[in-house]
Amino acid sequence: MDIDPAIYIRLKNFNQIHLLSYWNQLDHEQRAILIQDINNIDLDHITQAFQHIKDQLIEKSIDNNLIEHENKETIDQIMQPIPEHLTGSIDKTSKEQLEYYRRKGLEAIAEGSVCVLLLAGGQGTRLGVNNPKGMYDVGLPSKKSLYQIQAERICRLEQLANEECNTTKASIPWFIMTSEHTRNLTEDYFFEHNYFGLKSENIILFEQHTLPALDFHGKILLDEKYKLTKAADGNGGLYRALKTRHILSEMKKRQIKYIHIYCVDNILVRIADPIFLGFCLDKKTDCAAKVVKKSFPDEPVGVICKIRNHFRVVEYSEIPEQVAQRKKTDNSEELLFNAGNICNHFFTFDFLQDICQNHENKLCYHIAKKKIPSIDKDGKRMDINGIKLEKFVFDVFSYAKNFFIWEVRREDEFSPLKNASGTKDTAITCRRDLMLQHVRWLQAAGAIVPLNTAKQIILSDKFHDNENNSYIEISPLISYAGENLEFIKGQILKLPLTIELK
Repeated sequence: MDIDPAIYIRLKNFNQIHLLSYWNQLDHEQRAILIQDINNIDLDHITQAFQHIKDQLIEKSIDNNLIEHENKETIDQIMQPIPEHLTGSIDKTSKEQLEYYRRKGLEAIAEGSVCVLLLAGGQGTRLGVNNPKGMYDVGLPSKKSLYQIQAERICRLEQLANEECNTTKASIPWFIMTSEHTRNLTEDYFFEHNYFGLKSENIILFEQHTLPALDFHGKILLDEKYKLTKAADGNGGLYRALKTRHILSEMKKRQIKYIHIYCVDNILVRIADPIFLGFCLDKKTDCAAKVVKKSFPDEPVGVICKIRNHFRVVEYSEIPEQVAQRKKTDNSEELLFNAGNICNHFFTFDFLQDICQNHENKLCYHIAKKKIPSIDKDGKRMDINGIKLEKFVFDVFSYAKNFFIWEVRREDEFSPLKNASGTKDTAITCRRDLMLQHVRWLQAAGAIVPLNTAKQIILSDKFHDNENNSYIEISPLISYAGENLEFIKGQILKLPLTIELK
């Protein structure tokens, strides 16, 4: 199998001829794999992307305190908090208004106008497993995975919309963006579990694209002598995938008007939250984001703010310490830049369609500098300093015409799974936060919970019958957000306790 002259010329023109360095060492099958990899990438697109980020690479590689200082001063000068009139808060809204929002959201669900879009391309590598993160079991007594918990919340929400809006038509399509590593496993997992009670036609999987990894000179790295090193194009690759995988047209066919987008790793996520939906509909926003207050000034979480009349997320690493510490007023303890981004967003279909059709190619790439296992110039596999190009889902905020944020309580809605061990964002903290929420739900419903239950849950790190009986778990099929627990009012509860649908 000889090299196609057109491919040779194309690689030479884009300074990527090194991809053929080991051609003579490859067998027929390996050559076919390499040619397919090369044909599947848009070299012009990759070259343009690298040119745009070259200045960032140079800047990041120079140890120059003056440049660093000037950048931080610039951020300091142009960074502004979200104006008060564009913010809402669950803690500052009356019960009557919250119920109004909730009802409005349920009505949109009941009429079939709402879908949810899950960003689920990540593997559980950092958690010590190779499966999709959504399949991870955090150690609940029920052994439910993140996928199952979320599916059951959708089931319960459909039921709520039907009951409260006197219909039987409530249906929430669930679009799930996977990666090449998680697609087949996710598909098989849902099939094997009978889609957790949801209609199979309402679970639509699609795959995000990949991009080649590069060295600092823009050269594409080789994973093997016959295979390019590729990585997913970030959660902002969503917009390209929606267009090329024909998901937008599927949403349009289903007459979707509103989309709730979220990440798979948040065990407390309120999928298609009716209150959030209702707030967004009431404000006639085209794009909105849920936020939580930062736990402390230097918490490693992005902040939603305003820069030069555009809304965007500023990563914690970009914010100077003195800016992060700044308070709203001299007499206030509340941080000025306090809108912590939790990757939980509302888009109208019209906004999403406009982004995909008119702005997706304008979204900038972000650089992830990493040690990337690759083939070096001597044909040996080793860790090479390289970059992966990513887009972020929130980079579209700047295109919103009517942007709002909705602040929620962290303890009720945000507990991500990021780490295998430690004291933050682990399976243990996810379990704990979900169980503590269930304790609060039972107490609010008038149940009598044994003393020190919350304390015992906090101190526990395992929940198995033979090791610890201090656990409480309520099935999402019973309650979406603390409702439907009236039957337990006045009861003296005994632990362990699981409340499942019979």
